[in-house]
Amino acid sequence: MRPGISQVDRYGHKSHFYKGHNLTDFDIPPNKFRHWDLTIDDEIATLVLTVDQSAPAFGSYELKLNSYDIGVDIELANAIRHIRLGHPTIKCVVITSGLQGTFCAGANIRMLAAADHSHKVNFCKYTNETRLEMEQASNLSGIKFLAAVNGACSGGGYELALACDHILLVDDRSTSISLPEVPLLGVLPGTGGLTRLTDKRHIRRDRADIFATKAEGISGNEALEWGLVDELATPTRFQQAVTSRANELAKLSSRLRGTPTEIPSTRPITSEKYITYDWVKVELFDTHAELKIFVTSNSDWLLRTALELDDVLCRLRFDYPHLGTLVLRTEGSIDDAVLQDSGLTHTSTSDQVELQLLWRRCLTRLDLTAKTLVTAIEPGSCFIGILLELALACDRIFMLDGQFEDHDNPLPAASIQLTETNFGSMPMWNEISRLTSRFWGDQEASKNLSPFLETEILAAKAAELGLVSATPDDLDWDDELRLFIEERSSFSADALTAMEANQRFSGPETMATKIFARLSAWQNWVFTRPNASGPNGALRRYGSGARAEFDNRRT
Repeated sequence: MRPGISQVDRYGHKSHFYKGHNLTDFDIPPNKFRHWDLTIDDEIATLVLTVDQSAPAFGSYELKLNSYDIGVDIELANAIRHIRLGHPTIKCVVITSGLQGTFCAGANIRMLAAADHSHKVNFCKYTNETRLEMEQASNLSGIKFLAAVNGACSGGGYELALACDHILLVDDRSTSISLPEVPLLGVLPGTGGLTRLTDKRHIRRDRADIFATKAEGISGNEALEWGLVDELATPTRFQQAVTSRANELAKLSSRLRGTPTEIPSTRPITSEKYITYDWVKVELFDTHAELKIFVTSNSDWLLRTALELDDVLCRLRFDYPHLGTLVLRTEGSIDDAVLQDSGLTHTSTSDQVELQLLWRRCLTRLDLTAKTLVTAIEPGSCFIGILLELALACDRIFMLDGQFEDHDNPLPAASIQLTETNFGSMPMWNEISRLTSRFWGDQEASKNLSPFLETEILAAKAAELGLVSATPDDLDWDDELRLFIEERSSFSADALTAMEANQRFSGPETMATKIFARLSAWQNWVFTRPNASGPNGALRRYGSGARAEFDNRRT
């Protein structure tokens, strides 16, 4: 553990920031990209992948053959964000390679071998969120994606192509596509490849089995016949085919007109105990963090707050994995919160749609964050509509009953407020609302909420309606939160992560929930096994010339 500086909060917990901690930068504008080149031509955007192999996100590995690490994928996520928010005219995005003979070799194996377990899992989770955002952009924004595969395409490279609406493969008698993780690396495709083969592209089960165990992959007519790609083009006709297909996909787009949105920087000010943005502030302690959102009437509050919240959730995952509990708070005027929430109900233009979908993506990132989530609702809070969604995403909700009586000028008692936002416009990855998930199978409880729409609900009524977990008074408030955090810190982090993931996603399965569940359960487990990560495992021996040694017992 790195040395740090500590400070004690009101619950007796220490604020802690690690000196020498290299924080991850999730805010990279296109003009600072090292690995991608983004060009805009009327309705078509082109993303060309030419990975700078000498610019890894950490360590000393080389990013050969257009392989990627978290830095490459952060740039991709930023590129998609800039297209969605800043370029409302774009109707099709072409993803291709600038490296001769190679489209993308997938996740860098040296990086995976060197990274600790936490980074491996968070890396896979982030790449999955990015691929699913591409599919969301297609389904809900009308932006179509074309994978122009102009060279060898393996592992995560093919998983990137699978996230697109159409895969065009160069037919040069040598270029193949593959998912070689099982035969070569002793792991699974980490970015939804196996699930998309069957659930999205409807590949026959036996063919999916053959493909996922055939290290050299499949090319040309066989790939087309099996449904692994949608179209072939010879090298001499490839660029013409790309242009033609991109234009056709653009014509199919249903994207609304809108105005370009200037995307503000979200780089925070970090100190020994705080991560500070304009409207979001996080205080760091030994075992937990406290995140507060400040609500104002500023016209850009919805955009900036969503970007800031999304950024800090990524930072907490990658840079502070030791902080197991996240306490969520809000502060501000109820009138301002109502005003901001109403700004998400209008979706008649592209920029309005994208703002709503940005919040939706941010909330789903919160759902998938492997930390205990707890909300503290107290006088001065404004958990209304979109901000109440934050609370509904949590594992526990504490709401103070009454006021802090020892204050000279106590604020009015805390209240919450349901709005239309809470009844379906911000669904989880399983396509149901957090309210529906909370009361899954209890239709009567859900019906009881309707009369309280846009009504201030105090603690006693909130408890009666099942909207909160506990309602301590001011005498017990600090102790209740302190004891909860201490209790959580005493449990196994592994067991808590699995338990919370199970309970957060009640209800139906979707392709997205399957991907994340299988990542958490199967890939997480596989990453720790000696067959993959042991000294003689496939990840460690890959490229060394020595065969991996497998324990062939099945459990």
